[in-house]
Amino acid sequence: MDVKKLAAEVQDYLIEMRREFHRHPEPSMKEFETNKRIKEELDKMGVPWESVGDTLGIMGTLKGGKPGKTLMLRSDMDALEINEESGVEFASEKPGLMHACGHDAHMAILLATIKCLVKVKDELPGTVKFLFQPSEENGLGGRLMVDNGVMEGIDGCFGMHVWSGVPVGKISVDPGPRMASCGFFTIHVKGKSGHGARPHEGIDAAVASAAILLNLQSIVSRETDPADTAVVTIGKVRIGDQRNIIAEDGYLEGTTRTFQPEVRARFEDTIRRIAVSTAEAYRCEAELDYYDIVAPTVNDPVCSERARKSVIKILGEDAVTTFKPITVAEDMSAYMNIAPGCFAFVGVGNPEIGADWDHHNCHFKIDENGLINGVMLFLQYTEDWLNEFA
Repeated sequence: MDVKKLAAEVQDYLIEMRREFHRHPEPSMKEFETNKRIKEELDKMGVPWESVGDTLGIMGTLKGGKPGKTLMLRSDMDALEINEESGVEFASEKPGLMHACGHDAHMAILLATIKCLVKVKDELPGTVKFLFQPSEENGLGGRLMVDNGVMEGIDGCFGMHVWSGVPVGKISVDPGPRMASCGFFTIHVKGKSGHGARPHEGIDAAVASAAILLNLQSIVSRETDPADTAVVTIGKVRIGDQRNIIAEDGYLEGTTRTFQPEVRARFEDTIRRIAVSTAEAYRCEAELDYYDIVAPTVNDPVCSERARKSVIKILGEDAVTTFKPITVAEDMSAYMNIAPGCFAFVGVGNPEIGADWDHHNCHFKIDENGLINGVMLFLQYTEDWLNEFA
């Protein structure tokens, strides 16, 4: 497979599709037109596809001309509820919605990859499956895909994320933890309303809620090994109705992150203990709803080393970069916990053109010159993986 030649032939298509997806973003579990558009492109290429259950997921299949194992390549599809202020000429045409994370690029990269692989399918020793996954941003899509059977018959998987924090021309495929787990929780604090001028006649949910918020910080500072990673963030608080009324109810919403399974396993019980005990100290009651959404994304060492060699083949030794793990979550872990895999960070950062804003920012941009590297990496890793298991 002449990876560079194949990729060059789809360069225009790659940019065209990325910009089309960027103009027409859709939020999680509402990727209706995106779903339709991807299916149209697969039909044009002659690649059979099937819908994933009753979801908006799509699985395409390309059988090679020789026997072998099955590799899955994955892209996400959803956008964010952000009003775009990037200033690009192909900005979102939907107010309040924006591809501010790069999923538009992921879909374009995977479609361009498929377009290349179709040309050489008779040479492929095995099968390549292509998963377009909805609902990554809320952490539900990966689990939904697995529950609908997408991992049946899959021997390995590979995914990537374009990243503004990695310079264009660089790629990270480091082994081990890459992205964190994610849990969401809500704490409901129940007190007793009363007049603000006579606080002793009420039971103040505001004071109890504030104490819970502060006490939860001890999970990181006093209950977690300093060598481990733990994040407990309260991002939303709603307490009371009027300034002169003792609050009867308090609501706290937050998130947890870690790379360590043992830390992840303790979050729910620890948060509940602190919330309930603290509330009791202030004569209140507290209830916890905890949702363990996403597992950590951890690169298999063997897959990571294979990917490193693939990067060197297409771009040389200097293109390989180290990118430290980040506590942002990514549900690629849903697949990598079943079949060995690797998740790459493909550099699209370039301060000279303003492509250095963080992801999920209204000014987010990417250097499109980095997208072709994603296509080449998908192609090279696919060839290397299939040949290894032929």
